[in-house]
Amino acid sequence: MEIRLMQTEDYAEVHQLWAHTDGMGMRSLDDSAQGIEKFLKRNPKTNFIAEENQTIVGVILCGNDGRRGYIYHTAVDSNYRRLGIGQQLVNAVINALREEDINKVALVVYATNQTGNAFWQSIGFTKREDLIYRNLSINEKNI
Repeated sequence: MEIRLMQTEDYAEVHQLWAHTDGMGMRSLDDSAQGIEKFLKRNPKTNFIAEENQTIVGVILCGNDGRRGYIYHTAVDSNYRRLGIGQQLVNAVINALREEDINKVALVVYATNQTGNAFWQSIGFTKREDLIYRNLSINEKNI
């Protein structure tokens, strides 16, 4: 198992993994090849894949605003779960954020994603009850 930085060339295989992961929400523009390429260019040191026998079996995206890190689209192929791959990906992100002097990381998980919520809780991410998550779509094409 190898954990390495994600490259734009990994997109097709990563997208397939996301598409086959229950609880994953994707947007037409943000999660397109161009959208992910833009994200990787903006955050070149904080996005990782797990590779086994030249096949991508896990992925985690992370960006930061100079103050906080934000994790997105973490997935591990269902055939490779419970092997510590998710934890290794999270550790890679946390180490990368430390190198960028970022002190806190956050993420959003659908309330109905039981597998995802159980994973994040099991590795120490706490559920915030004091916040309300809000968003505004500024491009109606990003469905």
